[in-house]
Amino acid sequence: MTLPSKEEFSEWFHELIQCAEIMDVRYPVKGLYVWFPFGFKLRQLVYAKLREIMDRDHSEVYFPALIPEQELGKEGEHIRGFEDEVYWITHGGLTPLDVKLALRPTSETAMYPMFKLWIRTHADLPLKVYQIVNTFRYETKHTRPLIRLREITSFKEAHTAHRNYEEAEEQVKKAVGYYKEFYDFLAIPYFIVRRPDWDKFPGAVYTIAFDTIMPDGRTLQIGTVHHLGDNFAKTFEIKYEAVDGNHYYVHQTCYGISERCIASLISIHGDDLGLVLPFEVAPIQIVVIPILYKGKEENVLELCEELVKKLGKFRVVLDKSEERPGAKYYKWELKGVPLRFEIGPREAEKREVVVSFRDERKKFSIAVEEINEGKIERWAEEMRKRLREKAIASMLQKLKFSRNLEEISDIVKSSVVMVHLCKDKSCGEEIEAKGGKLLGWIEEMPEFIEQSYEGSCVVCGRSGKLALTARSY
Repeated sequence: MTLPSKEEFSEWFHELIQCAEIMDVRYPVKGLYVWFPFGFKLRQLVYAKLREIMDRDHSEVYFPALIPEQELGKEGEHIRGFEDEVYWITHGGLTPLDVKLALRPTSETAMYPMFKLWIRTHADLPLKVYQIVNTFRYETKHTRPLIRLREITSFKEAHTAHRNYEEAEEQVKKAVGYYKEFYDFLAIPYFIVRRPDWDKFPGAVYTIAFDTIMPDGRTLQIGTVHHLGDNFAKTFEIKYEAVDGNHYYVHQTCYGISERCIASLISIHGDDLGLVLPFEVAPIQIVVIPILYKGKEENVLELCEELVKKLGKFRVVLDKSEERPGAKYYKWELKGVPLRFEIGPREAEKREVVVSFRDERKKFSIAVEEINEGKIERWAEEMRKRLREKAIASMLQKLKFSRNLEEISDIVKSSVVMVHLCKDKSCGEEIEAKGGKLLGWIEEMPEFIEQSYEGSCVVCGRSGKLALTARSY
């Protein structure tokens, strides 16, 4: 089956995740999808990196998916942010429940009653835990696999508690660093943006988000970091005894990433032929394809087997199926296999291999003896750099700077717009009236942006800072 052109992004994405066996969209409940084995392996490899980062100074936990109504409702601003999205359980079998139970939309109100029990003195701080779980939100907008779901299947949420505001703020900076490392590993370019106060996480002091630009010019939020101050601590009575004997409220942070990281990986690096995956997270890293001619099969297959044995450290497939070579190329290109080795009678005779990379349309030959783990790893790192450079170039094509308020409504139809903007809400509303969403102010300038950080507000002319507005998922 031929994929639609990536220029028809919505159709391309929908077909690709089905054809490449990432997710099956045919589950009979709107907004719920099934991971294929290949897609789930991709998910495992991506999340293994996230776990490796978190495990350095966090402990992994698991909290129940059911939250009593009174706990969910304790933090008023928080529940108002989610009340339209909550799934409620009202019966156990045929028996009405005394207390309604919510399927977690996020876990603050599930975790923090327990934090109250776990934290007694300053010696219990800082507390840093995370979990990777499913969350449920009754999405009324157009649902999309991996992007907008009613069951988020792979929500990594970290929650921390600290002695004071400053220590929590230091943790926010660390969390931003974790996510930068994660997305740099995936070769995905991003913006780090401070959300407007009127669009922050419900109950937070402030929210910092990671946004990337998708192939259709819309932005996708791929991670968030929230400074919660002592707002939830006061609601759930989370206090610690300090060295001076007095009791103080803790200050908290939380930060999350969902399977949108997989959506961005697929969308940003993929092409008209299918997936293009960084070597480290590809479920199949190398495919070896024998080119067989009658009477000359033995030498070819022997060298293929020798090569596969040599590559034992990596995830390798030797494709001995009876399909034609062209069909095999198509199959493994669709699956995003980063590295392809071909061996025919001529190569077997010379003990050579024809090498091609998934992201480049060229081939070269190399002696089997020259192939080793170090060379493969160097090739993998070079590929990651190429993917990032290509992704940045693509992002810049969809990013425009404007000093003219009136032209924003046209630009935002196909691009993300950078403007200088003050922090006044009325100026933000003027921007949003032009058809995009105000994502917020750039917190850290990416190395690929040359625009000055400060300038005159595009609306009122007062001092402003660089902000982003876009259509977003």
